Parts: sequence; structure tokens; C-alpha cells
Amino acid sequence: MFYFIARFVLRPLFILTCRPTVVGKERLPLTGPLLLASNHRSFIDSIAIPLMAPRKVGYLAKAEYFTGTGISGWASKTLFTALGARPVERQTHRAAQAALDTVLHALEAGEAFGIYPEGTRSRDGRLARGKTGVAWLALTADCPVVPVAVHGTEHVQPVGARWPRPHKVTITFGEPITFPEQRGLAGNGKARRVVTDRVMEAIAELSGQEKSGW
Repeated sequence: MFYFIARFVLRPLFILTCRPTVVGKERLPLTGPLLLASNHRSFIDSIAIPLMAPRKVGYLAKAEYFTGTGISGWASKTLFTALGARPVERQTHRAAQAALDTVLHALEAGEAFGIYPEGTRSRDGRLARGKTGVAWLALTADCPVVPVAVHGTEHVQPVGARWPRPHKVTITFGEPITFPEQRGLAGNGKARRVVTDRVMEAIAELSGQEKSGW
């Protein structure tokens, strides 16, 4: 029922307000575990990508989005559940590993899951160097990574804005990347950096963003 809401209610509303252009969606494998690694311009990215992808894509979301009360709490929980989001606690001492474990469990179940290798939204429009969690996930789950670039979402809901506003959005899906030379090396820091940099180079090529801190 919740996925029905996302596809047949939220998706038309998003198309009406953001007039999205979607490039390369035919490149996504429709079955099997898959990581979608994207640049991160806005909170709305985690809504735009799942709504426009040709298969269900999960994302992590703050646990508070699922535990609110009243009408707003119900609406928040319904929205993120419909989008396939998974709650994650962000204030615990092992929050980062818990988040990775949540994504890994989804991949092991054959799902598609989206992550932001930069770790946070870009505030200056540049693309930060990726963190190696994306490599650990890809190598541990032995799954392909599809690089993704979003444009325009920073105008739909800029950092710090409370409410979204209409603006045209473009989402570009790249070719799936596999890492046969690093297979089985999830515990090797050098291998994780090689994989991460390859993913980030692909995102940079799609997004055209200036690099920061590489």
C-alpha cells in the first residue's frame, strides 16, 4: 500500500511541480542488489531519486521521521515508509556502522539502496571527496554501483529552507560499475579508496561539479 502511494500519488505530484528530466534510467539493473551513489544537493534528493527510478530504491532517514506524533508525525512516517526509507539513529556512538549495516542488510536481501558518498549535502555546489563506506558496501555485498547526478534540487529545497518550492530537476543515472579487481578486499583500506575514487569520478563526470578537497 505504501509503495502504491509513492508511485501513484507522490510521483505525479513531483512531476507536476519539478518537471523532472530523467536520463539513463534504462541503465539500472531491475533485479538484484544495487547501490545508487549520488551527489547530494538537497534534502529533496532522497525523494526525487526513488520517485523517478525504475525500481524501488531505499534510503536512510532519521529515526525521528518515523516516531513523530499527531497529524504531522503520521504524514512524515507515511511519506518515508512509502519511499522505502529505513530509520537510523544518528546520535549513538556507533551510528555510522549501524547505518552501513542497515544498508548492507537491504543489499543482501537483493534490494536497491541509495547513498551519498560525500556524507552530507554540498553547501557551495562543489563535489566533496567521497567517504569509503560506499566501497565497503559494494565490496562486502559484491554488487554494482550506479553513479547518479542530480541537478536543480538545490533550488527546490535549499539547505536551511523549511519548505520546498517548484523548480525543474534533472536526474542522470550512469552506467553500473563493478570492481572485479577489488573483489574480496572490503577490509583493505587502499582497495576501498580506489573503489570510492572511481565512483566519485563517475559522479563528477555526470554532474559537472567542481571538486573540493580531493
